[in-house]
Amino acid sequence: MRRITGKAKDETLIELQSATDSQTGDGPAVLTAFRINLHSDENSGNGVSLSERVILPGHAETDRLQPNKDTVFFRDGVRRIDFVLSYVDDKDGEKKQERRREFEANLEKAGLELETDDKSDSKDQRTYFLKIHAPWDVLTTYADVLNIKVPFKESDIPHGQDVPLHWLSHPFRLPEHIMRPTPDYFTYPFDKNKTDFFLINDKDTFFPPSTRNRIVFYILARCPYYKEGQKEKEKTGIKRLLSNGTYTAAFPLHDCRYWKRARNAECESERYNLYTHWARFLCFYKEQPLNLIRKYYGEKIGIYFAWLGFYTEMLFVAAVVGLICFIYGVLSYDDNISSKEICDPKVGGSIVMCPLCDKKCPFWKLNSTCLSSWQSHLFDNEGTVFFAIFMGIWVTLFLEFWKRRQARLEYEWDLVDFEEEQQQLQIRPEFEFRCTNKRLNKITQEMEPYLPITSKCARFCLSATTVLFWISLIVACIIGVIAYRLAVYAAFASIIKDPLRKIQLVGRFITPQLATSVTASCINFVIIMILNFFYERVAVWITDMEIPKTHLEYENRLTMKMFLFQFVNYYSSCFYVAFFKGKFVGYPGDYSYMFGKKWSKLRNEECDPGGCLIELTTQLVIVMAGKQLWGNIQEALLPLMRNWWSSRKGRHNPENHYSRWEQDNVLQNFTQLGLFYEYLEMVIQFGFITLFVASFPLAPLLALCNNILEIRVDAWKFTTQFKRPVASKARNIGAWQEILNAVAILSVVTNAFIMAFTSDMIPRMVYLYAYGKDASMRGYVNNSLSIYNITQIPDANMPEEKDYWFVNSTSTCRYRDYRYPPGHGSEYTHTMQFWHILAAKMAFIIIMEHVVFVVKFFVAWMIPDIPSDVKARIKRERYLIQEYLHNYEVERLKIQLSASFITEPQSEMSSMTDKHEVLSECL
Repeated sequence: MRRITGKAKDETLIELQSATDSQTGDGPAVLTAFRINLHSDENSGNGVSLSERVILPGHAETDRLQPNKDTVFFRDGVRRIDFVLSYVDDKDGEKKQERRREFEANLEKAGLELETDDKSDSKDQRTYFLKIHAPWDVLTTYADVLNIKVPFKESDIPHGQDVPLHWLSHPFRLPEHIMRPTPDYFTYPFDKNKTDFFLINDKDTFFPPSTRNRIVFYILARCPYYKEGQKEKEKTGIKRLLSNGTYTAAFPLHDCRYWKRARNAECESERYNLYTHWARFLCFYKEQPLNLIRKYYGEKIGIYFAWLGFYTEMLFVAAVVGLICFIYGVLSYDDNISSKEICDPKVGGSIVMCPLCDKKCPFWKLNSTCLSSWQSHLFDNEGTVFFAIFMGIWVTLFLEFWKRRQARLEYEWDLVDFEEEQQQLQIRPEFEFRCTNKRLNKITQEMEPYLPITSKCARFCLSATTVLFWISLIVACIIGVIAYRLAVYAAFASIIKDPLRKIQLVGRFITPQLATSVTASCINFVIIMILNFFYERVAVWITDMEIPKTHLEYENRLTMKMFLFQFVNYYSSCFYVAFFKGKFVGYPGDYSYMFGKKWSKLRNEECDPGGCLIELTTQLVIVMAGKQLWGNIQEALLPLMRNWWSSRKGRHNPENHYSRWEQDNVLQNFTQLGLFYEYLEMVIQFGFITLFVASFPLAPLLALCNNILEIRVDAWKFTTQFKRPVASKARNIGAWQEILNAVAILSVVTNAFIMAFTSDMIPRMVYLYAYGKDASMRGYVNNSLSIYNITQIPDANMPEEKDYWFVNSTSTCRYRDYRYPPGHGSEYTHTMQFWHILAAKMAFIIIMEHVVFVVKFFVAWMIPDIPSDVKARIKRERYLIQEYLHNYEVERLKIQLSASFITEPQSEMSSMTDKHEVLSECL
């Protein structure tokens, strides 16, 4: 490149020659010239505008260059492309052209530089691409407005000292240039009037691409497209232009292809580094390059992956302990006396059980539940109590250690003072132009838009009513599933009457309870997915209707709505099995019915003699595993298929024949709520492994395996399948932190109730220490079953058919309860043992909750939220900022005084000298 002088004083002719692209074979070098107007006037603002550029179809076109296709620079090879807008001509072209013309003119007035690629240059011959560059003046102006922190001094604080045996972690480490892509600096909010205070070595690279695209998007979101003199506030922002089809896409560019470094040495190739060291599944055992993720995608996405990685690391401990508890259940298999008695033909084979449903269900022998009693023991044993208490403490450690990790990231990523900035500066454009009322801000003394209290209340009432309606719809669906369980149970019972006689291949492994539970769980999972699909759209609609003021407020409101719905949707079926099934059954002479005996013939479900815990385990496994499997399919396969379908249209050449913006244009959009759904998925999983973990100790192991895959799938998706998202800041995980705290507290209560009322642990302990002989569990099965006289069973409850083995074999049947036998003075009322067990259950709940809560609060008190070294670094940085600013202002004032001293007349020199000395001494 060479600069030719001799033109007008406000113009420079830049002549450039593009290098021959030998790799792509794009033809010989082309020589061309651009005339750039470097003079600012009223129309162009502070920016630099092209005198000659491609504007719109039908307008004058510049000479077409044939530069390197895979580039992130304008045709001149100097100015970086910070944002790209794409559009196509269609039947409504005139209106859209007018909008684009006004919008682009206003962008130029804001100082941005534009360059258009005609549709004839694109491979599909339909799409125009508008490339946007933010010059230095625009970047500095908006960096000042947005209080973006930039470096002013290289950090002199050393990194953490090497820990002993650090070589053990060497296989899990990434190269230093990947983990720390930039040196550590002390930073301070940018001030346009103090540019010499900051470390500006190169204006082109001082602001990283993530900061540049954030600034440009800030301008695009607030730039109007109405004509001069027409104040139509709703005609503002790129989001509205995208929604009405004026533009088809708006995105910042990836810096290169993910599988190959950029040819241009000035390009960072960070996308390639992320793919190579992070997004490939073979890197699953490696640490994440969080600083590089933050540098490329912004702090908001960086904090998500930091949280997900930390959560996965902590899951490893919970998974190991849960696996040990499960192994204990397997090893104590032969010591399970209760299951041996159920399976014993002389004990379980001689006990005749009362029918489990009306008419269709026969009398049955206890030993038909032999397999399910063994399965129950795997999860319902002494180790489960320990694991439930351990998980109550684990979740506290996880949340407390995450606060410390988050505090360290806040400091390292310059987010310590970000909260106030976010509240003030990230006002949503939708709020600005939809709220027409103005009022005086008492702090800034400026007029600002606001939403009247009457409108706010009306919108809130409509929103709350909509949420309650959908939650009621979930409850109605759950009631429908329960009714299905009750109705289908009789059908399964009539099919599987005698496993040894009727269905020899399957019947011995499947009981009516298990068959009903599995099919109901599958149906419930399908209903959950369908309701989710519709409610997600409803939640976004009602949140938009509320018109939240800031992006943070918008996300928090949507988070609470979605989580409340998802909580009821995913967990309601588990709550039913855990706390309602088998608890309101009645007894053979007086059964309880769903909706009452007068209104329905659906008798309430009973639990297996081994308890309902195995059914809760089945429900949890199906819903949790099904959700994770479906989620991974959605996250991995759907974007891949969509990108393949969109890229195959009009593409008949290798990938390197397409420009960088064309390659990115066919990728999937990463919406504003994309990260929201990632968080929601993980928080729902967190609920599964904490709220109901007492029923399934292997849940953390299942979650760990899923999350190891989830991190790499999300990384692969971000680097290969999505357009580059606009960088945005976030200090923490937002409202999700409070939700996790609430789930952690609730999990202690639910697990205590599961161990007390769903598990059979407490009745067994009461029998062992109060009623058993020789401190043994022998006779427990017989003790836990009450007796009922068959002749007293109403005809409505008796089976229609009686099996051959039952005729004249017994006059009584057994059922699961603690009631006095027939002939007793208080027959069929609860025995004293029932009240002893109930008292023991309540005592267990109180003791377990108090022990876990005391330990939780003690651990939370013992572990400070901010590490001491981080506190010291924050204080040192603030001290250095004050010191450097003081010295800078002193030097600046000395220079000003010296300059004024030289220009003053000699008669005033002595007085100025005195003033200078006094002022310097004061400073």
